[in-house]
Amino acid sequence: MKFLIVFVALFALAVARPNEVQTIRSESDVLPDKWSSALETSDGTSIDQQGVLKDVGTEHEAAVVHGSFSWVDEKTGEKFTVTYVADENGYQPQGAHLPVAPVA
Repeated sequence: MKFLIVFVALFALAVARPNEVQTIRSESDVLPDKWSSALETSDGTSIDQQGVLKDVGTEHEAAVVHGSFSWVDEKTGEKFTVTYVADENGYQPQGAHLPVAPVA
């Protein structure tokens, strides 16, 4: 559910931009036990994700999603990328620009 909220928020951000951004690539493939989607726009924004159901038919059934999203800062031209895993352990983002907790 958290993943869906993040995905929708990023997609809305990409769509609501005031400049004339064009969709370069938009793909999706949805099957009963796995799915993938990709979106790329002319301003350098991209979203890719792949998901799969694991432990289907058990009480431990869960979705596991691997993906990434990227954008380019309009002022600096710097590209930022976040890769993530969303599974039964929660949403786990990683990116060079994200803060990391100190080692205990």
